[in-house]
Amino acid sequence: MNVENITDLKIFVECAEAGNLTGAAEVLHITPAAASAGLKRLEAQLGVRLLERSTRTQRLTPEGEAYLGYAQRALALLAEGGAQVSESQRELRGAIRLAAPSDLTRRILLPWLDAFADAHPGVSLQLSVADTLHDLVRDTVDVAIRYGDLADSRLVAVKLADTARVLAASPAYLKKAGTPSHPRELSQHDCLSFEVAGRRHVSWTLGTAAGDTATVRTDGKRSVDDADIAHRWALEGRGIIFKSALDLAAHFKAGELKPVLPDWREPMPLNAVLPSNRFLPARVRALVDDLKARFAALG
Repeated sequence: MNVENITDLKIFVECAEAGNLTGAAEVLHITPAAASAGLKRLEAQLGVRLLERSTRTQRLTPEGEAYLGYAQRALALLAEGGAQVSESQRELRGAIRLAAPSDLTRRILLPWLDAFADAHPGVSLQLSVADTLHDLVRDTVDVAIRYGDLADSRLVAVKLADTARVLAASPAYLKKAGTPSHPRELSQHDCLSFEVAGRRHVSWTLGTAAGDTATVRTDGKRSVDDADIAHRWALEGRGIIFKSALDLAAHFKAGELKPVLPDWREPMPLNAVLPSNRFLPARVRALVDDLKARFAALG
């Protein structure tokens, strides 16, 4: 099935975003009747109903919700292609929708993103900060920063850094509770858990360079859905945290946190995840390249 009229696609996207046909018509400088005809034409070509409409309200159908992200991305790619071939559009332009973990964003990424935005005034950043995983197509995310290997073969990963989850606690906590000598002793400690990809991360798997492995189910008095709060609890001496070494490095250097069982860790690469690299906008590629260079310099 081919969409025969790009304007019909624009009508659908604007209608979904504006909430009604009149708003879409105003944005596209056409009459409401023309907007209605274009939407009906698109639905006929697709063979599905995209919007449930009444005299007062409208809402996306399940098929419309599924199709919206693809339509938005298609229009964005057409705009990007036009910008790339036009000699008058030399600088990077357009929006970048970026999703990233909360703690990594606050502690490392934010100044880098500010510097990128300042260097490219034609680019706008739409940042989603959360520890949940986004569906890149459904949520129309251009790039997501994620730890670990990809579970979805449709996506493309660009490695930003080789890192690992490591154990850490404050000197005050270790003085009070003692320092474990093996992962199995973690069950005797207050372990600070937080949600990873929507699930509470309480089963910790660690390994050594010699090939030893251990999986420990931890328990503690505190659990949270925001990794940054767990991080703060660790700094306050509330327990042991199992977290990316990238997030903890500055606190190790300052002596605010101490490595616990430093020979034990969980390798966890950090990737920039893309819906596809076939039609990657120049602005997105530039941001990924910039982050990759900054992580390399960070060591």
